Amino acid sequence: MALTPDDIRRIAHLARLELQPHESEHMLTRINGFFAIVEAMRAVDTTGIEPLAHPVAAFQDVSLRLREDVASEADQREANQRSAPAVERGLFLVPKVIE
Repeated sequence: MALTPDDIRRIAHLARLELQPHESEHMLTRINGFFAIVEAMRAVDTTGIEPLAHPVAAFQDVSLRLREDVASEADQREANQRSAPAVERGLFLVPKVIE
């Protein structure tokens, strides 16, 4: 896939950018270069290759340092909602702002 100068003008218009002609040419070259990289990556046969959970996992074992999922503080919902103007079934009620 390659973009044309018309595509660049349309994208600039949609993004509300004012590009000078030399800037437009530069963007065309850079974006088409990006698409060329994507096409080169798509051409690689990755059949049978498992995705990596982390980029470093390709050359060393990675163990994720996750903490235990336990509550560390007492439930303070009622105390926190006492000052709220409106609460229903444990939820804050707010005025409707979008019609």
